[in-house]
Amino acid sequence: MIDLLVRRDINLKNEILSGLTVALALVPEAIAFAFVAGVDPSVGLWAAFFVGFITSVFGGRPGMISGATGAMAVVMTAFVVLYGIEYLFAAVILCGVIQILCGMLGVGKFVRLLPHPVMLGFVNGLAIVIGLAQFKQLQDNHTVKFNELTQSFDIVGSWLTGETLIFTSILIILTMAIIHYLPKLTKAVPGTLVAIIAVTLLVQFSPIDALTVNQSVEKMKAVAAEKEEKIRLFEEEKQTLVFSEVNNLGHEIALRKVTTDSTSENSDQNRVAGHFAIPEIPFTLESFGIIVGLAATLAAIGLIESLMTLTLIDELTESKGSGKRESIAQGLANVVSGLFGSMGGCAMIGQSMINIRSGGRHRLSGITAAIFLLAFILIPPLWNCIGLIPVPALIGVMFIVVIATFEWTSLRLWNKIPRSDMAVIVAVSTITVLFDLAIAVAAGVAVSALVFAWKSSHKIEADIIEQDDSKIYELRGELFFGAVTSFRDIFTPKDDPEVVYIEFKMTRVCDHSALEAINGVCAKYRALDKTVILTNLSIDCQNLLSRAEPIMDVTIGEQDNHTAI
Repeated sequence: MIDLLVRRDINLKNEILSGLTVALALVPEAIAFAFVAGVDPSVGLWAAFFVGFITSVFGGRPGMISGATGAMAVVMTAFVVLYGIEYLFAAVILCGVIQILCGMLGVGKFVRLLPHPVMLGFVNGLAIVIGLAQFKQLQDNHTVKFNELTQSFDIVGSWLTGETLIFTSILIILTMAIIHYLPKLTKAVPGTLVAIIAVTLLVQFSPIDALTVNQSVEKMKAVAAEKEEKIRLFEEEKQTLVFSEVNNLGHEIALRKVTTDSTSENSDQNRVAGHFAIPEIPFTLESFGIIVGLAATLAAIGLIESLMTLTLIDELTESKGSGKRESIAQGLANVVSGLFGSMGGCAMIGQSMINIRSGGRHRLSGITAAIFLLAFILIPPLWNCIGLIPVPALIGVMFIVVIATFEWTSLRLWNKIPRSDMAVIVAVSTITVLFDLAIAVAAGVAVSALVFAWKSSHKIEADIIEQDDSKIYELRGELFFGAVTSFRDIFTPKDDPEVVYIEFKMTRVCDHSALEAINGVCAKYRALDKTVILTNLSIDCQNLLSRAEPIMDVTIGEQDNHTAI
């Protein structure tokens, strides 16, 4: 908050209007992510407030927006069904504690070490995920279907057709056009805010029929309640059936008309979101074992998405945020979020891009967004106004975000960068779309490391100097696990003279595999009664050999104590 008081370069109008724009876009997303997680919409809205406010005040990246996210919501779904919402809140709290510890240990700095192809793949994959999520909004008449593969129920909709599709498409295009062209005429107000207001007024004062946020929420509530009730019935009735009859039961229940009025009464979601309470779970090792897996997964996903978003915003704004500070702030936000009955969250690349595009560069924009969101939650008239926003307007906003987020330059790099780098970009993007961000980043780093190891393995070379009674191998390159095969192939023990010198001045010994390779080569020469002398080892190499002395049998000759290359 001190920043807000002492800074004089803050454009208050831009920051406040940017915050309002972000808040308007946050509402339907927070609700949607709550339904994905299988919890009440208020749980998602309060998460957006708590996480957004705390990270805006204490986070490491001014202008970055945090809230309830789809990446974290997806992994909560099955957990809520199995253990209930109180265990979810406990897992969110533990997730926050893990993130705080990671921040204190400086884990965030490792994100800076991610290869650029991984970053490009992450950005492109996330843009595709955001884009695909918008197409789901072009569905209606949602019903509950039984999935034989997962033995559960899915919500399935039919695509819009006819006039409804035409009008929806027109509103989406109109929204995108306003956002794109208005800044060319004036930058007095954010184009995104103007687009949302203009399209809302158009729908309200014209014959155009478009789905509004209020209508969408009510429909989502109804179908979610139906799904919950059918899951309950399925779990009860399948107990008396043999395995071959289970699928028939699932399909029968999917077609069955159910009453959902009592669902909320029988639900374990008794906690009022936004009110402080310790999660009502037994404080036992068994409970800890239940929540620790989800907590660790949420912490990993949240940190990776937050820190990579931070890096992206750094590049866009040509500034530098603090990964350590952001990790601690995200952790604190999730601890508070869990204690106040909400689902937690992390940085949101889409909302962050909206904020940056709308002129938000400082903490005030994020704080304003959180305050507006709180007002929407607590003040019914404001909520009713938000409910009038057409869903197509928000779809248009997010499509603009997708276009701005996707790294189009990566398409032009197809024939200009190594194939291995392009493969990493494609792989990370694909895995992000099909699975989740954490798996994608881990896979991208693993592939990049393997590619590096493969390329480096061929770079160990040697200049050979023949003398009357000896032979010198002057090595060049890094000697590590990937290069040991090439290293062994350099030597010809049977053909070499009685004395062989291995020159390490232009080589660095990196790991245990390298030490074993050196020891193995020396052993081959000893078996032939020949002497191998290691010369000009770097100080690092000497230290490695000294520590490994009990397992090494080598002869070290003249050293010049040069530094490692």
